[in-house]
Amino acid sequence: MKTLYFDCFSGISGDMILGALVDVGLDVNYLENELAELNLADFKLNVRKVLKKGITGTKVDVEVKGEQSARHLKDIIELIEASALKADVKNISKKIFMNLAVAEARVHNTDVEKVHFHEVGAVDSIVDIVGTVIGLKELGIEAVYASRVPTGSGYADSQHGRIPVPAPATVELLKDVPVFSPGIEAELTTPTGAAVLKSLAAGFGRMPSMTVEKVGYGAGTRDFDQLPNLLRIFIGEVKQGSYENDEVVLIETNLDDMNPEFFDYVSERLFEEGAVDVFITPIIMKKSRPGSILNVLCNGDRVEPLLTVLFSETTTLGVRMHHVERKKLTRAVVPVDTKYGPVKVKVGRAPGGERQIKSITPEYEDCKRIAAEKKIPLKNVYDEIKRAAARKLLEGDF
Repeated sequence: MKTLYFDCFSGISGDMILGALVDVGLDVNYLENELAELNLADFKLNVRKVLKKGITGTKVDVEVKGEQSARHLKDIIELIEASALKADVKNISKKIFMNLAVAEARVHNTDVEKVHFHEVGAVDSIVDIVGTVIGLKELGIEAVYASRVPTGSGYADSQHGRIPVPAPATVELLKDVPVFSPGIEAELTTPTGAAVLKSLAAGFGRMPSMTVEKVGYGAGTRDFDQLPNLLRIFIGEVKQGSYENDEVVLIETNLDDMNPEFFDYVSERLFEEGAVDVFITPIIMKKSRPGSILNVLCNGDRVEPLLTVLFSETTTLGVRMHHVERKKLTRAVVPVDTKYGPVKVKVGRAPGGERQIKSITPEYEDCKRIAAEKKIPLKNVYDEIKRAAARKLLEGDF
């Protein structure tokens, strides 16, 4: 299976993705001809080689003539639908914008239809997103994976004024995605880059076992003292039949002298500090005393914060730690349009040529919110969303 791996060591943005795709061989003339099908305002791609701390990458800038106007999601969807682009390019592009709209709606506490895109609705961002999908299809990419995502820190300017980094929409999009901060005061990952990853990546973490055929570098605009501002991509073949895999740390401790009512609070604190999973196993300890093993799964960079919680909030005097390998279904969170509005659904796929879907699970918190707002049984909401997801599956949108 032809696979692309995003190595986001310095973040990710729309222009960096396009630059990396061109760097591995995407023909610029083909890309411009395909983008012309959108009938956008007059624009052109400025492509050039640049040097970032001794490493050569490709910089792609979208140059637009005249003023750029903000757009609603409806405007962008109509623009894509009216184009002569291939059906799969249209569908995937719309999915990315829908994920962006859902994130923006939550940040601004409004409906998806009322979201007013500013930066992301501009011509350059539309070109970045649709151009990325065009490029992946032209290069024959069948699966996408990504590394952990660095967010950056500090502040950035936006249409609404100064906002914290990572931007609120970026934070929403990167929920359930492993992130970290390398200590650079700059916006390393933009909403556009986060939306592409959230919409397309089947998994995050280590690069899958693959035979690398091409490596490309897409350059960002700024220069950093600490590292080259580049996005690296690997393209190669992944043997079919391989499950997704990664490595996590298992922290465990035996407890027999703590009020069991505290476990709920401790679990919440552990999840807040980045635990992948928290679970409790009943055991019989010495002198036949009943006890519990508190188990915490996490990525390696979250060990220290989680240890702080364990030693502060529990009665443990020590913990055991193991590095464990996981084999997983490839997972993706996708928005599904339902009669209640857009709802997130987690999709699990088994390895194989057709990436067979094994599970479809509606997001519990979304179902809970809808049930409370609509005053209807939670199980009815869950079943309706499952049916809507099944219809989406039959239409081939997953």
